[in-house]
Amino acid sequence: MDLLSTLVDKGLRREAPTRAEALAVLRTPDEDVLDVVAAAGKVRRAFFGRRVKLNYLVNLKSGLCPEDCSYCSQRLGSEAGILKYTWLKAGEAAEAAAAGVAGGAKRVCLVASGRGPTDRDVDRVSETIAAIKDKHGDVEVCACLGLLSDGQAERLRSAGADAYNHNLNTSEATYADICSTHGYEDRVDTVRQAQAAGMSACSGLIAGMGESDEDLVDVVFALRALDPDSVPVNFLIPFEGTPLAGEWDLTPRRCLKILAMVRFVCPDVEVRLAAGREIHLRTLQPLALHLANSVFLGDYLTSEGQAGKADLEMIADAGFEVEEAGTTTLPPHRAEGRPAPDDPPAAEPAGAARTDLVAVRRRGAGTELPPNA
Repeated sequence: MDLLSTLVDKGLRREAPTRAEALAVLRTPDEDVLDVVAAAGKVRRAFFGRRVKLNYLVNLKSGLCPEDCSYCSQRLGSEAGILKYTWLKAGEAAEAAAAGVAGGAKRVCLVASGRGPTDRDVDRVSETIAAIKDKHGDVEVCACLGLLSDGQAERLRSAGADAYNHNLNTSEATYADICSTHGYEDRVDTVRQAQAAGMSACSGLIAGMGESDEDLVDVVFALRALDPDSVPVNFLIPFEGTPLAGEWDLTPRRCLKILAMVRFVCPDVEVRLAAGREIHLRTLQPLALHLANSVFLGDYLTSEGQAGKADLEMIADAGFEVEEAGTTTLPPHRAEGRPAPDDPPAAEPAGAARTDLVAVRRRGAGTELPPNA
């Protein structure tokens, strides 16, 4: 049995590939990338059909973070010209969330910059969750507030948070290369706290930070061991004014192979196509829907995304359908026991900076302009 047939067979049985097999996916020749997509697509469809879940980000507090994560435009010392504002009021955040829900989003992700929330911050977010669910009772709410302290996960869950996001981002071996103000194990501990409190765990990675194939395989296998329900796959947005501004080594084919590897290692989880897809996948975004069953709609935290209308057209044109409210995303064997939710013009060589593709967000939350949804 050849590699792809083996990986499909293992994926359908929810069996992990070997590290060598996962590495082989990343090292597949570019001319064979469609074969890889077709194989991983069989696994995706087995567990999620042709459904695509839409998620919408609301940046509750932007910029001025004391942490030094090298990839982040909100980091300590960042010179990126991003929006900076303090906490949105609950009503403002709920209004921003409503735009995403109107665009078809099933989950709203509430994000705030910083090392982690104070108890007062948890109160603020709890008020925001209540304001959102008061108007949109079926919407899922995911909080992403940084490192959690004792008891905060339970408070968020009691307030109605369905999920908590905290990404591992990269391998344990290289984590210190991208951040010195907290450690890899701090992130693992926060994900475990969220799980222990009964929230659905969301944890993923960022590709394109100069990591090796081995690093990518390491972090994805670590995610499988941590067993989150959803795995966002971010592709680095190299903001000018951050330490990783010069990292432009991703190609659309490389991104597809990374997504396929994630699907083979985590066959039955919600794999989310996240930040940077427009910049790095470009015209191959529709192919990524054969690998990921979830996407972010509209803008990201500090950068603009593809127009919401264009996302919906892309999903429909590719033969997929938006997952409706009330539909259980996870396959039955994972959902059981879970708490119920209250190519570009003139192709550029790898390494060439496409700074024209990075647009700082100037609309939506924190501004007077309507959001992109």
